[in-house]
Amino acid sequence: MQYNDGTTNVAADQLEDVTWRKATASNPSGDCVELADLASGGVAVRHSRAPRGPALLYTRAEIAAFIRGAKDGEFDDLIA
Repeated sequence: MQYNDGTTNVAADQLEDVTWRKATASNPSGDCVELADLASGGVAVRHSRAPRGPALLYTRAEIAAFIRGAKDGEFDDLIA
């Protein structure tokens, strides 16, 4: 996904009218990834400890592929 100027990342605080959300299983110390729907149809991703830091922008297809992989256990080795 590309934002206005063709970049795939933007300062998270530049994204207006978005609602950030994270998994209920997230770490209470703030080590979380948050996602937000974008009016353009994409999805923004940021680290909860850096709410004004960079947000990476993805298409719905990219997010869907990642979620399918996570559900299928493709990344389980990263948490073992």
